[in-house]
Amino acid sequence: MKHYILSLLSLIILSCGNSDNSLSWKSADGATIADNELTLTEGDRLTSTEEYKNFIISGKALTAKDAEASLMFHSDGESGYEVLFRNGAIDGTRKSGSLAAVRNLYRSLAEDSTWFDFQIAVRRSNIAISINGTDVVCYTQPENPYRTAEYSKRIIGKGNIVLKGKEGETKFRDIQITPLDDNALNPNDTLPPVDEQSDAIIRLQQRNFPVIDYHVHLKGGLTKEIAHAMSMNYGINYGVAPNAGEGGVGRMLADDREVYEYYEEVKPLPFLCGVQGEGRKWTSTFSQEALGIFDYLFTDAMTIMDHKNRNSRIYRAEEVHYDGVTKEQYMDQIVEQTVKILTNEPADIFANPTYIPDEMNPDYDKYWTDERIDRVLDVLEQHSIALEINPRYKIPSLKIISMAKERGLKFTFGTNNVDANFGKLEYCLEAIEKCGITADDIWFPTMSIRRTRPVVIYNK
Repeated sequence: MKHYILSLLSLIILSCGNSDNSLSWKSADGATIADNELTLTEGDRLTSTEEYKNFIISGKALTAKDAEASLMFHSDGESGYEVLFRNGAIDGTRKSGSLAAVRNLYRSLAEDSTWFDFQIAVRRSNIAISINGTDVVCYTQPENPYRTAEYSKRIIGKGNIVLKGKEGETKFRDIQITPLDDNALNPNDTLPPVDEQSDAIIRLQQRNFPVIDYHVHLKGGLTKEIAHAMSMNYGINYGVAPNAGEGGVGRMLADDREVYEYYEEVKPLPFLCGVQGEGRKWTSTFSQEALGIFDYLFTDAMTIMDHKNRNSRIYRAEEVHYDGVTKEQYMDQIVEQTVKILTNEPADIFANPTYIPDEMNPDYDKYWTDERIDRVLDVLEQHSIALEINPRYKIPSLKIISMAKERGLKFTFGTNNVDANFGKLEYCLEAIEKCGITADDIWFPTMSIRRTRPVVIYNK
């Protein structure tokens, strides 16, 4: 609903403004350019002939494959904020609509070789960006923004609009700008600005470290609208996923038809699109083709077949039955099942990794011996499966994360929330600092090999 209100407001403002809101540009050699369609390649730069403070700028852009350009505002060519234009697969590069180094985005709502709409609105300390009519950034600069030395000049002020070609060829057309008065406000800016002096997420953004929570469920009062607002306010990209299978909590998909219907529902939203294989029968319930439309797929070992071949959700105490075996033997069964799951179920990410029943968890380090850890890491390495760092359960341990990093395994961050109050990846931030996780250690969907893996039906 937010982007509809913003678009309507923009139309009203534009209709009340001058009949010609086109921008005039100067090239690097000082020549004036007034073309409706502009083409930029690497190193090209165009600067507006006038300066602006509060405004709405809109237009269309078209990127060639692997092309990138940017629009800077409140700029002298070097200072000011920068909005990026880059499309393509989710590969770790920052995508169209990113407010670079402040609100980096990793999934684009536009495609290469296709004209798409963009709008950038600056009202006092608020910056709102939309791509193809959907809000992707709503950032309010706090009174004391956190900026590294490299980005110290990315602050609200006044200045020129600058278009830069960074890589390949990008085209712009129909660029219009409407100046706004000093009292202009964004009616959709309803959340308080983040205190960046104590915020860890902005520090990762300034390092261009990809901040993505791949494991968010719409449940417990968390709607897509609330998730959208939280994501933009916190600066965390969300990967929103339903459960495909049986036994989970929240949105459940039952067959291929529901998979396709759900995907069409979420595809236009500003989230990464994931799906969770739930239970142990999902591989025989859904086709690889249907689940393959999602950006990524994850599963966990929180549901196992126990030593008596009973389906056991080990996160429920009433389904954990030892029946004469020791807890060490039960742990062996958890590890055995984990290896089977990761070997036979073609997932991209091992979620809720190393989870054990609550009764055993006080002795987590005792049960997760080096031998058991190595068995799980071996299969992750063999099948190029990423290891989720989970802040809800604070798993895996920092020791296991360090062992995985030494092997060169990739990581994702994933909360597995129960409601709308699920924090800001605090344990992941701890792992980054204590285990030396870098941007190069993060997994992206372009690394997926799951579509090439055979599905093996087991635990019959």
